[in-house]
Amino acid sequence: MPTRRAVTGRSREPRARFAEELRLLRTQRGDSLRQLGERLGWDWSLFGKMENGETVGGPEVVQALDQHYGTPGLLLALWELAVSDQTQFRERYRRYMALEAEATSLWHFAVSVLPGLLQTPGYAREVLAAGGLKGEELEQQVEARMGRRELLEGEDAPPFRTILSEAVLRTPLRDVGEWRGQLEYLGEVAERPGATVHVLPFSAGPYGLDSTAVMFLRLPDGRTVAYTENAYRGELIEENVPVERLNRAYDAVRDLALSPAESRKFVLRMLEEVPCDPLT
Repeated sequence: MPTRRAVTGRSREPRARFAEELRLLRTQRGDSLRQLGERLGWDWSLFGKMENGETVGGPEVVQALDQHYGTPGLLLALWELAVSDQTQFRERYRRYMALEAEATSLWHFAVSVLPGLLQTPGYAREVLAAGGLKGEELEQQVEARMGRRELLEGEDAPPFRTILSEAVLRTPLRDVGEWRGQLEYLGEVAERPGATVHVLPFSAGPYGLDSTAVMFLRLPDGRTVAYTENAYRGELIEENVPVERLNRAYDAVRDLALSPAESRKFVLRMLEEVPCDPLT
């Protein structure tokens, strides 16, 4: 699909517009990428990648560019739009992300990892790093994941239900402080009027979704679609028959799960088991 252009001839896609603005400001100054790197103290190749749209960089470098070009806040504002742009996600997620943004309600089941909508920055960073991301790409994806959490915030947030396998809560982060923060955040979400958190205990025995993490999206037109995911790939399912089959399996799992009140107590007990930071 060709990049959309405004009447100015500039791109209207957030990431492309950010890259264009960086190129324009530099060329107007008459700087080479190497000269820019020397003046700001960053590797010049980073600026080349930013101008080519390969990365959006971090807030520190963008603030330095704003100061260098005398554009206070402009580049940082464009950077924030670029970070939250759903086209930054890998191709297989893009249609799902578009549907998620318009969903009227969401139901989720987690096998081993908390859903992105409930992750803290520390949790997201460790999980994404374990998947092989690092450096600028890692930080970009963490920022993007944090932007998704806004979907569940505010008065207009769609109803959200998640069922967490006990394995999710028995797999702590390496950083004890970050793990404590994640559990505290999960407890806070469980208290929100539009959010429902269930825990599926080990004592429930075998269940139909024991190898499948799934998200159901109820769309404005009344349809329900499902997105299943494992460690290597995700699949968006829109056909009625397989979605209904997954839905029945989900209902069966929900019948085995603890009630919301019992689940919140379970999370709080897990929090009590986390060692306190000896420095606090």
